[in-house]
Amino acid sequence: MEYGLIGEHLPHSFSPEIHRRIGDYKYELKELSPDEVGAFLARRDFKGINVTIPYKQAVIPYLDEIDNAAKAIGAVNTVVNRGGKLFGYNTDFGGLKALIEQTGVSAAGKKALIFGNGGTSKTAFAVLKALGAKTVLKASILGEEGTISYDEARAEHSDAEILINTTPCGMFPNLEGMAADPMDFPAAKAVIDVVYNPLKTDLIQRAEALGIPCRGGLYMLVKQAILAAEHFFDEKIPSEKAEGIYREILKSKENIVLIGMPASGKSTVGKLLSESLSRPLFDSDDLVTETAGKTIPEIFSSEGEEAFRRLEAKAVAALSGKTGAVIATGGGAVLNPENIRYLKKNGRIYFIDRPVESLVPTGDRPTASSREAIMKRYEERYPLYNKYCDVRTDASGSALEVLEAVKEDFLNEDFSY
Repeated sequence: MEYGLIGEHLPHSFSPEIHRRIGDYKYELKELSPDEVGAFLARRDFKGINVTIPYKQAVIPYLDEIDNAAKAIGAVNTVVNRGGKLFGYNTDFGGLKALIEQTGVSAAGKKALIFGNGGTSKTAFAVLKALGAKTVLKASILGEEGTISYDEARAEHSDAEILINTTPCGMFPNLEGMAADPMDFPAAKAVIDVVYNPLKTDLIQRAEALGIPCRGGLYMLVKQAILAAEHFFDEKIPSEKAEGIYREILKSKENIVLIGMPASGKSTVGKLLSESLSRPLFDSDDLVTETAGKTIPEIFSSEGEEAFRRLEAKAVAALSGKTGAVIATGGGAVLNPENIRYLKKNGRIYFIDRPVESLVPTGDRPTASSREAIMKRYEERYPLYNKYCDVRTDASGSALEVLEAVKEDFLNEDFSY
């Protein structure tokens, strides 16, 4: 391996895709057990590597020289082999600093809480101090030495103004949960989550709902990769290239999610988007029938709507972990707010708004099998479609017109991740 990433669990890392966009070099993933790290570094059979959880501190004893900033932080995430000597750096510092600055909130003079006690928490501590934070505290589950417990954080430090999660809580494939709930910190002015997969963790979604400026970890990942490559090749990379790579990676990972009434054209538009953008297409109703081994009318007939909704929720949760896909949902998916929470983790939601007079009742749709049923569902769900969508797309025209409207918005989206 010449260039790559070492860590314990790496199958869903975005790093190779980022480095492919940075330059013409091969970047590989190498999973190592704790017992293998020392031997790997001792062989020195690489030119440059990044280091991720849980080895940002474990690699330090094997290095010949450590950059002063990395030494002060006590964590290394970039190692360069120069003539057989290993040099350690911390590019997470620059990446996290840029991420915090993206919120538009100054840390100067503020009280900050860091959740987690690993290598990235050390980096966050150093960044916040460098940005002039007045008080910086670290919280861990058990309140180990040098930290406070999560309970203490909530009870005694609810006046914290900046919250940073450095734990893997909410990270793929375990998408549930958050290390801290912003609702417990009413003075919060900025929320940062270093987790980048999913794009919007529960923590980020909660902060958004409360109107708190917030950012997920993808921007940090891209910025630190740029800085690492500068160490690899001893060459400065233009800032505009870094911004372009971030936009490309974000767009390649974000899902297009379609919601709307039965017979509104979600499946048709979904297929057109899949073909036009070369993205895989997933349909929550198809996954339900595949899992149940029954058609949707058969599920309604034999088990009832409640059973169908449970199956639908499981299907939506499974699809929410996808990236770079088109996802068509059933007409009633919006009835469960949890479905929306899952779909927003990696998705931009489009309401395919077809006029109610154009919706045709069919027998294979149990909740829309008659004109009366369609009108009832429309009155019940229309406010929810508008509430939960990121974009309402007029579907009174042809499917091709809807396709172009969705593409126009999606490809020119003003990012806020």
